[in-house]
Amino acid sequence: MRSTRSTTARTTASAPPKHPAAALLAALVTLFGLLLLSPSPAHAAPEPPGAAATGLHVANGRLLEGNGIDFVMRGVNHAHTWYPGETRSLADIKALGANSVRVVLSDGYRWTRNSAQDVAAVVADCKANRLICVLEVHDTTGYGEDTAAGTLDHAADYWISLKDVLAGEEDYVIINIGNEPWGNTDPAGWTDPTIAAIQKLRGAGFQHTIMVDAPNWGQDWQGVMRANARTVYDADPTGNLVFSIHMYSVFDTAAEITDYLNAFVTARLPIVIGEFGGPADQWGDPDEDTMMATAEQLDLGYLAWSWSGNTDPVLDLAIDFDPTRLSSWGQRVFHGANGIAQTSHEATVFGGAAPDTQAPTAPGTPTASGVSPTSVTLTWPAATDNVGVTGYDVVRINGTTETAAASSTTTSVTVSPLTADTTYTFAVYAKDAAGNRSPRSAVLTVTTEKDTGTPGAGCSVGYRIANEWPGGFQGEITLRNTGTAPVSGWTLGFAFPAGQTISNMWGGTPTQNGSSVKVAAASYTATIPVNGSVTVGFTGTRLTTNPAPTTFTLNGTTCTTG
Repeated sequence: MRSTRSTTARTTASAPPKHPAAALLAALVTLFGLLLLSPSPAHAAPEPPGAAATGLHVANGRLLEGNGIDFVMRGVNHAHTWYPGETRSLADIKALGANSVRVVLSDGYRWTRNSAQDVAAVVADCKANRLICVLEVHDTTGYGEDTAAGTLDHAADYWISLKDVLAGEEDYVIINIGNEPWGNTDPAGWTDPTIAAIQKLRGAGFQHTIMVDAPNWGQDWQGVMRANARTVYDADPTGNLVFSIHMYSVFDTAAEITDYLNAFVTARLPIVIGEFGGPADQWGDPDEDTMMATAEQLDLGYLAWSWSGNTDPVLDLAIDFDPTRLSSWGQRVFHGANGIAQTSHEATVFGGAAPDTQAPTAPGTPTASGVSPTSVTLTWPAATDNVGVTGYDVVRINGTTETAAASSTTTSVTVSPLTADTTYTFAVYAKDAAGNRSPRSAVLTVTTEKDTGTPGAGCSVGYRIANEWPGGFQGEITLRNTGTAPVSGWTLGFAFPAGQTISNMWGGTPTQNGSSVKVAAASYTATIPVNGSVTVGFTGTRLTTNPAPTTFTLNGTTCTTG
């Protein structure tokens, strides 16, 4: 992700801006950089110390109902605190197929406090409309002048004041402690107050599932929540905790979306997309359809922003709260290929049918064919299922870490782009229509061919540091085809001279071994026409110095530098 990216402010009607001015955000991004902290650990997480026995609860990284049935949130946000008169909203949201709703409340810190009587009515409305109710305090949104510690502590006190209203509602209510806390200057700025607020509620006797938002207006552009989620999760004595990421401009490619969500799935830490929305050109180029598709693939919940009444109408799902006038955004959320109407299952506590929970058998051992420097075709014997196998997920294995490599509805798929002369280990999972995933197949290890270069190839490489900060930096590499034939598929090789490492990359897939780096082209950068160029960007870590690499090769050909 680019440290130079700015984010346009999102605002909500009849209320202060949901985010501060875009200029402030851009300045802060530039100041702190987009330093991605260490990813969540890939090893299997231990079971929580004591997951709630009844009501919604978390076990093995999944949100379950009290009867142990898996529950995946598919719903929207509703700004109740600013539009309390819109009494039909939850019924309309349910009629369009949602199984959950995230309801905006105020604890009185910024806006008019929602009383215990009002909150009781909201919970009753959710239950009457068979919606799981995520209640959130919106006043904690970071504007820069507040601290996460102060606002989250204030929010915890508000929830404690509602204890009598929420007691016994553990089957129906999830408590989102506070919306989008600031806490972006250091990991402790989010981790410590979040843990304190969770433990304050647990100490007061709350057994509800608790949802916590990421810092940086919920978007976690520094990776603070990703790096510290395990610490926060383990600090909850019940283990009944769900993390929420708000996916806006920070997540604008399929690779970034998948990488972030998959880190939590791999670490067996529960996560939901708590907010997302807007057209592709509103804040950079966020890809909401990919967000929904990835959530469906990983069997994760999502809650779209928002039902109606936004100052910026591009965020409205329904125009003027009218369910018969869905915006283009609303059509995508409710009726898109991975939308609510296609993927939502009502909670069994409301009488919804228990989903198919029987997983397919493991696929057979894959075999390789068509091995080239940049791709390999994998084929495997089919899995079986009591209802029917709907697809297969191929993963790349590195030690205990699994990374999504490809998906297919058949028993064969070509995996690319890969790096030449590199050994890969693959395995396959089967899945059914209910999202059940099979045991993993036996593994296959295959080495891609060496790349002997392209006849007539010639290249030049430009390397520049776009931004740097203590311990980290952002770089760009521009590859130009100076040869006589187009380049179709490429591998770039170079070595860092001073211990630098790549943390995240767009435009290519890096593989680093010590100082040596190989970058395989992304699908959208794989072709370089004659006299054309492509640019690869990345963030990395550094020591005290940050000199540029001196030699680059493209498909085995040494390039000029400039």
